[in-house]
Amino acid sequence: MTNQKPQSAPAGRQEIKIADNIPGAEYANAMQANHNKDEFQIMFLNIMGASGKVTGKIITNPGHFKRMIAAMADNLKKYEEKFGEVKESASLDKEIGFKG
Repeated sequence: MTNQKPQSAPAGRQEIKIADNIPGAEYANAMQANHNKDEFQIMFLNIMGASGKVTGKIITNPGHFKRMIAAMADNLKKYEEKFGEVKESASLDKEIGFKG
């Protein structure tokens, strides 16, 4: 039996593990964002034809939401520098409703 210490992340790095209840990635081709005073709610949707499903949902505070937007903008800028300008997808021409 050895007395090994668990390895820790290098200084300045946070070790992140994916929770067991999170499956592989889901595709989303639409999203909805809502907010109240305390939080932002973001729902990712996969719309095919006349129906669709929610593939993910995030609820976060305004400060973290702002950091998420900045990180996405930075990644889009880097992507466009490498691969060229991205044309914005057309918005959905219908209102999205939810069934319980």
